Amino acid sequence: MSFDGWAVFALFWVLFVTTPGPNAVNCIQNGMILPFGRAMWGVAAILTQATAFLLLSAAGVTALIVAAPAAFFWAKLIGAAFLIWLGLRGWMRAGQPVRVALTGRHVYGQALAIATINAKSVAGYLAAFTQFVQPEIPIWDQMGMIMPTALTITALSYTGYTALGAGLGKLALGAVLNLWVRRVMAGCFVVYGIALGATAWPSRA
Repeated sequence: MSFDGWAVFALFWVLFVTTPGPNAVNCIQNGMILPFGRAMWGVAAILTQATAFLLLSAAGVTALIVAAPAAFFWAKLIGAAFLIWLGLRGWMRAGQPVRVALTGRHVYGQALAIATINAKSVAGYLAAFTQFVQPEIPIWDQMGMIMPTALTITALSYTGYTALGAGLGKLALGAVLNLWVRRVMAGCFVVYGIALGATAWPSRA
């Protein structure tokens, strides 16, 4: 992966993991009501889920490239369309409360469940990979840059949300759930999806 490709991926991942949603709300709430050290088990759970989904997505994209290179082109378009849909959905739901499913007795189990059933997670990781992976380079070689980048940004993001909850409490929760903050982030997904979808088309030059 080139430096330019890595930079674009890193910027996308910042957007991907900082968009307000159930994970962010859960981290803030953990920070508000638990000692910081215990609240960080929620971040550990999100990193567990992220590691598993990164590896599964990489394996899926690898299989797709090997089995049907032409299908990879369509997967890129579908992935871009999903990002656009995610943005439109986020815009329409920006005024609605974010519901956090209270599953599991412990902080880790609850956070792992929330991260796994998050609407962004299941298709979002695969959509992201189809945009940034270079099919001519073995994907596991690229994972040496992708995984540390993604996991570091993810850890920083949700540690930040947990710290916000611990330090600012309900004020932080209100800011994250602000209508226009959520709509701006949703709009970024739409722009990203359009731009990345356009790059999927082969050049005519």
